Amino acid sequence: MKILLIEDELTLGESIFTFLKNEGYVCEWVKNFDSGNEKISVYEYDCALIDITLPGGSGFDIIKEVKRNNKQTGIIIISAKNSLDDKITGLDLGADDYLTKPFHLAELNSRIKSVLRRRNFEGSKEIAFRNIRLIPDNQEIFVNGNQVSLTKKEFSLLLFFVSNKNRVLTKESIAEHLWGDDADMIDSFDFIYSHIKNLRKKIIDENGNSFIQSIYGIGYKFLLK
Repeated sequence: MKILLIEDELTLGESIFTFLKNEGYVCEWVKNFDSGNEKISVYEYDCALIDITLPGGSGFDIIKEVKRNNKQTGIIIISAKNSLDDKITGLDLGADDYLTKPFHLAELNSRIKSVLRRRNFEGSKEIAFRNIRLIPDNQEIFVNGNQVSLTKKEFSLLLFFVSNKNRVLTKESIAEHLWGDDADMIDSFDFIYSHIKNLRKKIIDENGNSFIQSIYGIGYKFLLK
């Protein structure tokens, strides 16, 4: 899953960024309003962690930008302000949650997972289709009752497909989701083919259907009717 952190407090930002990377998220971190607004306008994220008070502007305006573009990005406000008015304003603008500083990183992680479940999987902790069962919080997949070992990238790829079922995903969007900013430096998308090939094989080896279709010249589709 791909997370955008917009936080100008360096010590806190570094702690959150490192923690989320260690938890297996693809995480990007910017430290001011202009950079945050640009990121959210150009790229897609599963969840954005937004401080209200930023150099150059208000986090509330970034939330407005997300909603104006009808993006499905989940939003968690992280703020030193424990003001009821700020909470109401943020939630009314469309934020999913409001977390007051200081907070434990484990609690932040739990709230991120909750937002992602509500946004992508109707709040369910498990996702089941045909003979495949996923438990996103534990990064576990079972095919015909047998647990299948996936790498973090393979599991993130599968969740990305499941979250966008029946939609054509370009190779560029897949690369951006898996690698974030680093995707801009990639010359070839051969690695995507390799990840998808490995993912398909692991599922098919357990007599499961991969559901992943190649769309020639464009990308892939997770076809689930």
